[in-house]
Amino acid sequence: MWWLGPPHATLDHMRPLKRNDPRLYDELADQWWRPGGEFELLHWLAAARGALVPRSGRTDAILIDAGCGGGLLAPHVVGLGYRHIGVDLRSSGLEHSARRGMTVLNGDVTALPLADGIADVVVAGEILEHVTDLPATVAELCRVLRPGGLLVLDTINDTWLGRFVSITLGERFGAAPVGIHDPELFVDPGDLTTQFAKHGVRLKVRGVRPSVPGLIRWLFLPVAARGRMIPTRSTQVLYQGIGRKEDMQ
Repeated sequence: MWWLGPPHATLDHMRPLKRNDPRLYDELADQWWRPGGEFELLHWLAAARGALVPRSGRTDAILIDAGCGGGLLAPHVVGLGYRHIGVDLRSSGLEHSARRGMTVLNGDVTALPLADGIADVVVAGEILEHVTDLPATVAELCRVLRPGGLLVLDTINDTWLGRFVSITLGERFGAAPVGIHDPELFVDPGDLTTQFAKHGVRLKVRGVRPSVPGLIRWLFLPVAARGRMIPTRSTQVLYQGIGRKEDMQ
């Protein structure tokens, strides 16, 4: 497990990286699709996001995957009729995404390299808790979404329980790579809902959590891990959001 390993360090300077440094994903690039690996829970979250995306009713529909990482959403939307475009800062993740049939773009979610209203669906999975400018990110996600388009997201709540589970427990027991999160960036759902409402997207949120049997199997038998995320009333740790963009005209 990652928590048994040494501190993160850059290859060039051998200095520990700060929390939430995007270069951590380069060090972990071989984990994106490793069965039972460091990103196992992200696979479960990607499946839960994919379950919220409907089949496209348009022949030229586009799905934007903002902060796509290694393309974990791809197998869950591949048959739904979208052109799947992934945007991410790190080329190491984009290489994995491209191998799974996605169109990939190198870019920042605070300044997406895409035209206004291009997307039928915008997905922001496990990215909002990593951005340092949440209002700009929300504005960009809404800008590229067409009127009537669907927004799907998940993130970590800015609560003591969210910090305890994701940082204190998560890093100690290998459920999250050490340093991957900065708890100062965790996202309050009320604030997020308000931010999206400013851009015409009415966001509804619900909690999710890992299935207990799957989580236990992963922690103790990681190669055999098979689990899923299930809905829960509590949004105190992880939550999903879904909403549609109104026609502002």
